[in-house]
Amino acid sequence: MPASIDQLLKVCREVIAPLVRADGGELYIVAVEPDHLTLHLAGACSGCPGAMLTARAVIEPAVLAVAPSARVIVTNGMRVPDGASLA
Repeated sequence: MPASIDQLLKVCREVIAPLVRADGGELYIVAVEPDHLTLHLAGACSGCPGAMLTARAVIEPAVLAVAPSARVIVTNGMRVPDGASLA
């Protein structure tokens, strides 16, 4: 059974975003569905070579803990995608 959107938003806001902010970055939620999550890293994470490590070692495991079958896409850069909201 897919995770609820509320579960995905909670893990983004309460787990992932504080970790990203602690490193000077910002986490934006671009799109969220029960089986698909698109996030964007900005701030200090914009263009950082470690951004993909953050995605693979921090973001994906946190999301997959509540939604094991979810597809997670993480982008980064100075330009925040239209419609994205700060987590």
